Amino acid sequence: MTGVSRQVVLHERPTGAPALSNFRLETVELPPPAENQVQVRNLWMSVDPYMRRRLYDDPGYTTSFVIGQPLEGAAVGRVTATNDPGYPIGTLVLSGLGWREAFNAPVSALNRLKIGDLPPEVFLAEAGTTGLAAYIGLVRIAGIKTKETIFISAAAGAVGLVACQIALAQGCTVIGSAGGLEKCEYLTSIGVHRVIDYHAARSLSAALREAAGSGIDVYFDNVGGEHLQAALDVANTFARFVLCGMISQGSGRIAASSPPPTNLLLAITKRIRLQGFIVGDYLSETDTFAAEMSSWIKSGRVKPKATTKIGLESAPAALLDLFRGANLGKMLVRLT
Repeated sequence: MTGVSRQVVLHERPTGAPALSNFRLETVELPPPAENQVQVRNLWMSVDPYMRRRLYDDPGYTTSFVIGQPLEGAAVGRVTATNDPGYPIGTLVLSGLGWREAFNAPVSALNRLKIGDLPPEVFLAEAGTTGLAAYIGLVRIAGIKTKETIFISAAAGAVGLVACQIALAQGCTVIGSAGGLEKCEYLTSIGVHRVIDYHAARSLSAALREAAGSGIDVYFDNVGGEHLQAALDVANTFARFVLCGMISQGSGRIAASSPPPTNLLLAITKRIRLQGFIVGDYLSETDTFAAEMSSWIKSGRVKPKATTKIGLESAPAALLDLFRGANLGKMLVRLT
């Protein structure tokens, strides 16, 4: 089967904050799949915070996107042509080849999806690495316990929202921070006990102290900066801090918008354990996590939530919206 596909290419690296001019949309021809290859048409693609670093030439723990080449990211697609008997037409697959409408690839680059009665897009969000990050951080690293008080920053974002619901499912008292009334109201609607609107709070430390009462036992950090400072102020002795992301500190060549904490000495006096992690180090946990998350979704304890843009052409704007915090839950692009 031959055809055409559109793809989003990195036109040039940003010199400051990313802009739409850094991307371009191209159309390419697709030949029939070669031996042991299949042709996949993407249905959904993921837009994630880590992609910001990949736009620059100093990407940290991952690799930079290549100028003139299509961007990459997680996507769910359906096999539309096959040259491998193990992947018949119609097979749903997960790949790292988002940012394009269709592609040819060897089956070794794909994971077959067993979705059961879940919608396929949740495997890019709650049942994918987004949810796995929340699960590993809270369950494996922090080892949360019933009745503990958990503070989650950027609680209405993709990872934060799953983390809130996992902590609630474990019987914890959950405090979440989010920016704006809509996000705060949504967190309250799913059962988060106390919500801090950091856009409205004059002092984040004071707001957290009031919300926490007797202090916090676990902090799930997606923000860094002032949020980390406030968590250190309010933490109980022997608290556990899980460092998942620090969006306030900027990335690539973007200057930090929030200074690092000035009270890090409290980590010593309070004997706080701070541990960063990268979800890719825990992919061996995927099957255990997927079974648990599937159960939580089916029981309603975890409610999928996404901000969805339509069409590949909307993907660059979706990425920039994500950097501005304009998403509630996971940022996804629906391609068909």
